[in-house]
Amino acid sequence: MKADVLRDKYLQFFKSKGHKVAESDSLVPKDDPTVLFTPAGMNQFKKQFLGIITDFTRATSSQRCLRTDDLDKVGKTDCHHTFFEMLGNFSFGDYFKKEAIAWAWEFLTMELRISPDKLWVSVYKDDDEAYDIWKNDIKFPEQKIVRLGDHENFWPADAKEKGPNGPCGPCSEIFIDLGPSAGCKKPDCSPACSCGRFIEIWNLVFTQFNRKEGGILEPLPQKNIDTGMGLERITAVMQGVTNNFETDLFQPLIREIVSSADIKQSHNQADLNAVADHVRAAVFSIFDGILPSNEARGYVVRKIIRKAILHLRSLGNKKPFLYRLVPVLARIMEKPYPELTARRENIAEIILSEEKNFIATLDSSDAVLKEKYAGFSKASDPEESGRVAFRLYDTHGIPLDLTRDWLADRGIPFSQESFDRELEKQKERSKSQSTMQGDVFSMKETHLKDVAATGFIGYDSFTGKATIVKIISGGRDVSQILPGDEAKIVLDATPFYAESGGQVGDTGVIKTPEAVFEVVDTQKFEKVFLHIGRVREGTIRTGDSAEVSVDRERRLSIARNHTATHLLQAALRKVLGNHVQQQGSWVGADRLRFDFTHFSGIKDRELDRVEELVNGYVIADLPVSKREMTLQEAREQGALAFFAEKYEDKVRVVSVEGVSKEFCGGTHLDRTGSIGLFKILNESSVASGVRRIEAATGSAAYRLMKEEQEAVRSVSRALRAPADKIAVEIEKRLKIIKDLEKQLSNQRLQAVSAGIDQIIAKAAVIKGVKVIMERLQGADMDILRRAADLIRQKEQKVFIALGSGEEGKACLIAATDVASIDAGAIIKQVSAEIGGSGGGRKDFAQAGGTRPEKIEAAFEKMKSLLKEAIA
Repeated sequence: MKADVLRDKYLQFFKSKGHKVAESDSLVPKDDPTVLFTPAGMNQFKKQFLGIITDFTRATSSQRCLRTDDLDKVGKTDCHHTFFEMLGNFSFGDYFKKEAIAWAWEFLTMELRISPDKLWVSVYKDDDEAYDIWKNDIKFPEQKIVRLGDHENFWPADAKEKGPNGPCGPCSEIFIDLGPSAGCKKPDCSPACSCGRFIEIWNLVFTQFNRKEGGILEPLPQKNIDTGMGLERITAVMQGVTNNFETDLFQPLIREIVSSADIKQSHNQADLNAVADHVRAAVFSIFDGILPSNEARGYVVRKIIRKAILHLRSLGNKKPFLYRLVPVLARIMEKPYPELTARRENIAEIILSEEKNFIATLDSSDAVLKEKYAGFSKASDPEESGRVAFRLYDTHGIPLDLTRDWLADRGIPFSQESFDRELEKQKERSKSQSTMQGDVFSMKETHLKDVAATGFIGYDSFTGKATIVKIISGGRDVSQILPGDEAKIVLDATPFYAESGGQVGDTGVIKTPEAVFEVVDTQKFEKVFLHIGRVREGTIRTGDSAEVSVDRERRLSIARNHTATHLLQAALRKVLGNHVQQQGSWVGADRLRFDFTHFSGIKDRELDRVEELVNGYVIADLPVSKREMTLQEAREQGALAFFAEKYEDKVRVVSVEGVSKEFCGGTHLDRTGSIGLFKILNESSVASGVRRIEAATGSAAYRLMKEEQEAVRSVSRALRAPADKIAVEIEKRLKIIKDLEKQLSNQRLQAVSAGIDQIIAKAAVIKGVKVIMERLQGADMDILRRAADLIRQKEQKVFIALGSGEEGKACLIAATDVASIDAGAIIKQVSAEIGGSGGGRKDFAQAGGTRPEKIEAAFEKMKSLLKEAIA
């Protein structure tokens, strides 16, 4: 049975049991700061588990997940992965143990036709209820039901003893028995044994307690079900293999590596498996907008890509190859993720760039190691050497074996224990970030869970009548607020747009018969709108009737920018290509910001063409339509969706006739002509493969153009040249300035040259080496370099240090012809004295800084270093 069939079969089975089929959430957990990545199927249903959202009480999903706590095991075992899909069925205060167990049994034995003889189950040691259901209702053999303890069969593991506080409960696991010939082969082997004979395929979690301080378990008023079955693992079972990497989810990738990559004939299967796993993790991370970087999620993605590259090098492939697996993966995952095919080229480009950069780092690792170990010697601290080796491994990806060999060749001591300690700390950080924490069920927002959804009337009106439903001030519910009080007001209906989808919240006024409340922002929690502001006059009470009005001009400015953002994306796709995808946006009253996928800088003529196209759409005064339709209908019509948003079954589609069609819940104009004018302000890079355009519309764009016009006039007057001749005049004057600077530099060099003999005469001698240190007034880095060359023409067996500085800028150079002295290492160690950094070769190095007053101190430190360095 193919994985695609298995996935569909699971979802359809639970749909027949009254479950809502939920789309997989992003790998970036929304509104959940407790994890870096989505680690399990239950994360997207946090608010349902808390009873905040009650639209449905049963759900099922195939959730894409990412965990990195077992990264080093991936490829070496049959079943460890970074990226995987978790099949799950969930109940939010609806059914409980009896149904969860019965349906799991029915699905496995009736739908998948797995022989009951191959199955074993475990229950929590004190969970007699689950035990009885398996024994009496399912008629499962008693000798194949195993009772396990807090670590194995309670969720979270060891929560009773160690916490965290919050919802928890026992669980029941279902295992496949590989037979007595597998594992330890002992006659009494059971799922309690870790020999590998019994493979866990499904975990049924019964969330029935709330853990409180001291390990006290209180029954929850709403008991929930949270189950998880790894698609990769059950696919292996159904395809008759014991290793997940032998399934149709991985084999096309592995075959492509073997047939196309430049690998050794005697390759290691573990390396092949790891590459296949890691490319899945990298591709789906980028698919969900997580781009490789040196921070947070991006750092993890970069690390996974680098791990894959190192595995490829172990296989013998030293050229970029990982990117070539992207289209293969897109074909494997085409059924559940058809959007991946459209984005495969952009994703492949991002991975290729990472490959090129990291391969270049590996190829130049000798230079990196020299830089990071500058100043280390045979007498250096091995503990610090180990810590540096870990940083090289962790940040630059340089393999430990390579670093260790390099250190051994130079006799620099190294502590493996120090490296291992740092690695263990990093693993703990990674584990805590990529697995679910107890406080994922934080109750901080539940005071709004019983408040009805706010009716939004703002698409059609700027004003309306409403009733004040709730007032929150000082973090608590209050019945009234007085002049000057800051508060959040909930209305039964509102024309105020709450910040979402990149569009800022509305401002305006709420008036009751007795009072005025100034709204400075509008936010929302789920479907409850929060009007944030201050009482300007009078007393406002819950239950008051109110007249509410949005700041009309500000709203219209926001609408201009939002409609223009849609036109901008359409123009970018037309000029740059259909690979352009929104990666984020911000729409305010005075300007807009749009982030999008594109791998290279945008040329001026391309930007001009984009701006010209958008203004063409504006001049055409095209109609802007807004329609609600089903999610499926919107997709069939080709509406563009933002990757980071999770859409409901009913969606709003905003269309500009013949130009643009996008999923969007924001406020828009009725015609493009109302934008008036569109002006690009700036274009820049915000991450690898992501560009940003900032722009303005309407009167804001007009003001900016007038300011630019006035600036041009001012320059024109100053240069006494017409506007169309400004560039020529500036080039002419820059040439004059450059010639004068050259003359001045030559004069300064002549002055230095005249005093070279005097500088040499001041030399000190340290262990037979002439040491010349001098501060030269008014010299730049070029003059310092040329002065050092003049000295070296006259002297041998010499060390030269020259410095200069003024007004917060310091320059420092070191030069030598003595083999035992490393000018680069010395400069690196003294550059901090002048508030900067530097480096260079053994015979010449330089540094720049911000503390010219410390140049003499740097000279003194150089002298002490020279005494150690001169053989």
